[in-house]
Amino acid sequence: MAQLPTVSDVARLAGVSRQTVSNVLNSPAIVLPDTRGRVEAAIDELGYRPHASARRLRTRTSSTIGIRLDPETNGISGTVLDRYLHALTEKAAERGLRMMLFTARDHHDEVDQFRALRDGADVDAVILTATSFRDDRIDWLVEHDMPFVTFGRPWGSDFNDPTVPWVDVDGFAGTGQATRHLLGRGHRRIGYLGWPDDWGIGKERRDGWATAMAEAGVAGDELADLSWRTDDGVPNARQIIERLLVDEADVEALVCVSDSLALGAMMAVREAGHPHFPVIGFDNSAVARAVGLSSVDQRLDQVAAASLQILFGDGSRVVPVDEADAATRHSLIEPRLVVRRSSHLAPVEEEAGSTRTGDHNRKE
Repeated sequence: MAQLPTVSDVARLAGVSRQTVSNVLNSPAIVLPDTRGRVEAAIDELGYRPHASARRLRTRTSSTIGIRLDPETNGISGTVLDRYLHALTEKAAERGLRMMLFTARDHHDEVDQFRALRDGADVDAVILTATSFRDDRIDWLVEHDMPFVTFGRPWGSDFNDPTVPWVDVDGFAGTGQATRHLLGRGHRRIGYLGWPDDWGIGKERRDGWATAMAEAGVAGDELADLSWRTDDGVPNARQIIERLLVDEADVEALVCVSDSLALGAMMAVREAGHPHFPVIGFDNSAVARAVGLSSVDQRLDQVAAASLQILFGDGSRVVPVDEADAATRHSLIEPRLVVRRSSHLAPVEEEAGSTRTGDHNRKE
């Protein structure tokens, strides 16, 4: 079996010392450009790869990012985190970084995992998902100077705090796009089916719908009569929409906080004999694509890229908080509405044309 190339082999081919090769690998900025170019050319020619374990012991870095594998999913839309993790793994590999998955029973157990990962130098940073109101995990990470970024804003905290880096999707813009799409198709009494929570993600998405409706002249009591709340899940949405149909509620279309609720609503109106009643969801899940449900796509590729950019800048080493520009510590991704037949009045065979709702909308 052929012996793998070593640092000495690279140094000999480039005509430099072993220390210079080490500097190119670990602190390239301190090496003259011409010298760095010779070393990098030798590395490429020999196919040299640093020994990961030895490098971790030497530098106390691992080129690894930790993230909790959360077993809890919320209905159909719960696959969002799975898709984010997939995109994150791909983007990390492009930078020569790896993902480490771990499990935890709850937030307290997750903090214990952070402590173990930090003490063993197993990861350079961690990514938090499923952020909650006044999240105690964030407090621990800030207090112990452990590099991190959250997917989801730190609800209940200062969104502008540079010590709490976050990436999130603009739910306000997403439901606003969905509502304006339906308004543009001539609907006026557009209902909203949301979650019981009156803060965070659920509130932001409802506010996007309410603002778009107010711009169209629908406000006050009339707006309140068009909004309903329930726990996430297909059966819950079906129950509410079936009741509304029995009560003959004057609603012409529906925007939903999630694909789970949207699917339940779509099933209820179809079964009641209203095949062209427009319904729009949020998350652009695989189920939405399969059944032709219009939905707001979170652009998880952009979320993943922004997560890594905040942590590592343009390289593969964590950017210390005191060296980072505060303006680069937060990223709010604008989603896009994907229009399918669930929000189209025209027959399916006539849906091949472009939408009339602007560049943010994509037709599938």
